[in-house]
Amino acid sequence: MDIKTKIKRLRRLMNDNTMDAYIIPSSDPHLSEYVAAHFKCREWVSGFTGSAGTVVITLDDAGLWTDGRYYIQAEKQLRNSGIQLFRAADLGVPSYIEWLKTVLPEKGCIGLDGNVFSANSVNKMESEFRSQKISLKMDLDLIGMLWEDRPALPSSSVFVHDVQFAGKSRVEKLNEVRAEMKTKGSNYYLLTSLDDIAWLLNIRGADVPNNPVTIANVLLTLNTCYLLIDPAKVPSTVKSELEAEGIQIKNYQETAQLLRELKDTDSIMLDPDITNASLYKAINIKASKIECPNPTTLLKAVKNKTELENLRSCEIADGVAMVKFLKWLKSTVGQQSVTELSVGDKLEEFRRQNELCVDLSFDTIAGYKDHAAMMHFKATSENTYTLKSEGLLLVDSGGQYYNGTTDITRTIVLGKLTEEEKRDFTLVLKSHITLATAKFLYGTTGPILDGLARQPIWQYGLDYKCGTGHGVGFFLNVHEGPHRLSTNPNSVRLEEGMLITNEPGIYTEGKHGIRTENMMIVVKDEETEYGQFMKFETITFCPIDLAGVDQTLLSETEMEWLNTYNKMVYMKLSPYLNAEEKDWLAQEISH
Repeated sequence: MDIKTKIKRLRRLMNDNTMDAYIIPSSDPHLSEYVAAHFKCREWVSGFTGSAGTVVITLDDAGLWTDGRYYIQAEKQLRNSGIQLFRAADLGVPSYIEWLKTVLPEKGCIGLDGNVFSANSVNKMESEFRSQKISLKMDLDLIGMLWEDRPALPSSSVFVHDVQFAGKSRVEKLNEVRAEMKTKGSNYYLLTSLDDIAWLLNIRGADVPNNPVTIANVLLTLNTCYLLIDPAKVPSTVKSELEAEGIQIKNYQETAQLLRELKDTDSIMLDPDITNASLYKAINIKASKIECPNPTTLLKAVKNKTELENLRSCEIADGVAMVKFLKWLKSTVGQQSVTELSVGDKLEEFRRQNELCVDLSFDTIAGYKDHAAMMHFKATSENTYTLKSEGLLLVDSGGQYYNGTTDITRTIVLGKLTEEEKRDFTLVLKSHITLATAKFLYGTTGPILDGLARQPIWQYGLDYKCGTGHGVGFFLNVHEGPHRLSTNPNSVRLEEGMLITNEPGIYTEGKHGIRTENMMIVVKDEETEYGQFMKFETITFCPIDLAGVDQTLLSETEMEWLNTYNKMVYMKLSPYLNAEEKDWLAQEISH
């Protein structure tokens, strides 16, 4: 079926079920950012492959709402589909709720699958539509009815993430969460976010591409922990280890029934921003609900000493793979055929030479020239460019290792650059250095530092339509909250031990995309009578391409940072390189 046929058939189903609109988000029943193929309903119905976006189909119109990372990509993928692009991050663009209020009749009906919307998002919609008496029908997955060759639910086996990497046992973590339950006055805790569950129980899986998680729910009491999962995914050795520590395995499908069976006197803690609406509504209506952010989210975000020590080692190994790749790339382009696709394959090959590498942390983004202007460009056999000895190649990549998760972007000079390319490369570097060297008082939040990082780029009337940095999991999701560096409001303080990326960029449609990204740890600086100051420790080690730098745009301090950083790269990585690779790296950081 082409897109127009899918929409036509969806509208027929909507008519049959007296719906005036149907909303299809990007999420799964755990409100995940990245989802298994089974849950890619929005992609199936629209053809848009980005990780974020919501499609709304009415009986007469259709729209896709997505953020600035995907504008260029969405515009291309929606062409001739009959679906209008709404640039959700732009001023004056209505949200899909605002848009529906203008196009739907009074007493209309909106359909959605309550399993893939958060409880809070449904509450907000019900409130917004109340004045027009528009109702929500949440019990039908219309896309599931239409999608004949829908991929099966994932069924990867669960495995244990050893405490030598995790740093804390699951018993220690469960005790920390139970202490929070007691503080809040709850005797039950519902946890549905997949990375939080993996962290809490020191288990991993492969149910979501590039994210080592398993599809499951957890219902925790003060004495027992129920892991609700497909039992076939839990090997007998893992089951025995979990049961020995008070964790009972129950079928995933039993989650709603357990919530219905809560006593009137029970009190359950949950996060309504992450718990789906169907499970929320299954809870015994007389039981008390304590709604708050998941305590696991902040506990997980602040890495312990063992995790940080492992991660520093992991970053060295990842840097070695990057240097081997860069040397191969620069010696091969112009001599042999190299495409954006083969770039990703070769980099993965170098990463997997490390015995602790399990997977990539996301599909490698290799964008040459104008392709790099699409922040999350994905090369295919139909659209891939062949690289030439000119211009810029952006490579955003990362690995999943038992001892950490990595995320790095380098923009690589393949040959002659235009003045604009060199200026933009240098402005991105200036922004990167501004953030890397920032000193800030404890209590500072992401939006403040995001604005600081953008200053060098703003001075030229330029900007980038995405955040400057995000948290990173530990052998978990490459995007992790609750903190982030973004213009969007965020009140989470940056705590010692948090990971954050530093990735400003410039993306010019039809020309080029430039990003320089390292990972950093939040660490303490000096304490004075004005309070505790904080700073960042950069832990990613890979040369920044000097051929892209216009030194006239850098201050003496910025030039010193760049030279010091590249020398540190050599010092950290050279012990793991052969003589030829060492010579190449030495030349790369000195020209």
